[in-house]
Amino acid sequence: MSLRRLLHVPALRAALIQLAAYPVTLGIIYLLATLGLKPGLADVAIVQGVVASLLTVRWGLAAWWRLIQLLFPLALLAASALALPPAFYLIVFLVLVGLYWSTYRTQVPLYPSGPAVWRAVVDELPPGRPLRLIDVGSGMGGMALHLARARPESDVTGIELAPLPWLYARLRAALTGSRARFVRGDYELLDFGEFDMVFAYLSPAVMSALWAKAAAEMRPGSLLISYEFDIPACPPVKTIVTTENGPPLYVWRF
Repeated sequence: MSLRRLLHVPALRAALIQLAAYPVTLGIIYLLATLGLKPGLADVAIVQGVVASLLTVRWGLAAWWRLIQLLFPLALLAASALALPPAFYLIVFLVLVGLYWSTYRTQVPLYPSGPAVWRAVVDELPPGRPLRLIDVGSGMGGMALHLARARPESDVTGIELAPLPWLYARLRAALTGSRARFVRGDYELLDFGEFDMVFAYLSPAVMSALWAKAAAEMRPGSLLISYEFDIPACPPVKTIVTTENGPPLYVWRF
């Protein structure tokens, strides 16, 4: 990976922001000390988090990084105070890797949907014929399992990059006897032209690329459905509110 591409990896940029915030934090703490105040370690962590969060806004990372940057110094301080054994951190690290895997690169965290969304998606499907349906970024498998129950004549696939959610979804399918199929992989490598409906609950960071892929590959008559995140340059043909005060569901028809 080239240095230019490496610097576009969000997790690395977040780490660099924390480093950049450190001298600013030292300057602020020194100024507070000259004013007669006596900042403690907690104060230093709070200032560091606030400065890093502000720099995150300036450097254009996704919104959730702001909260991560804000809380990260306090979390380190708390972990240090607890004096937990090293094995604990290794276990936590492995679980987080299993859950979020390449979120650092894709900027797509684990977002669960819910039954109201699943039912609304089923209502948009054309009746009376078998369909090929896919949930990209299928997480724990709820959407794909519901589609398989509601449309048993159809072929339903969920694709997920993170190993733990993918494994959990496969176990759910096996234990319930579902016909839904779960594969571990990157949806960007799929041909969307093979599907009658593509459902996505991803992230604002990838919606433009998702639309470009769908527009290039999806067949006439097929559906692209996104929960919560729209595509500003391409207004949907339909917007559905599935729950009161909840995010909308966006539908595009090709």
